[in-house]
Amino acid sequence: MTTTQTSDAPARISWWLVAAGIYNLLWGALTVLYPGWLFDLTGMDRPNYPFIWQCVGMIVGVYGIGYLAASRDPITHWPIVLVGFLGKIFGPLGYVMGVAKGEVPLAFGWTLPTNDLIWWVPFGLLLYQAWKAHQTVAADERRSTT
Repeated sequence: MTTTQTSDAPARISWWLVAAGIYNLLWGALTVLYPGWLFDLTGMDRPNYPFIWQCVGMIVGVYGIGYLAASRDPITHWPIVLVGFLGKIFGPLGYVMGVAKGEVPLAFGWTLPTNDLIWWVPFGLLLYQAWKAHQTVAADERRSTT
């Protein structure tokens, strides 16, 4: 299997993954250590079972570790970014559905810009770069076998 190296990706892609990794680690740690902070901030009732929300924080933190690992070679590790990108799309969709059902207050949406929306463009660009790089590798491999 042929892989491309980080040098094939613009440096800003790695920077965005480092930023996302640090952000996710901080947000995850805050949520694990203080599971009521977001509910207090948005005026929502705290959950009856805070450990469930702490699990969400743990998952967010684990994504942070993945982003930091992927930042070393983002073209090769594009699947990590794809999983994160999908979460950053489905999270806001879930929020909209929750608001439409009256299960989530609008105030909870203040988390969307920093948790999800700002990452759409850089993650999307990284995935596009990875697709282009892998298309080039595949074309080179086809040429070398003919």
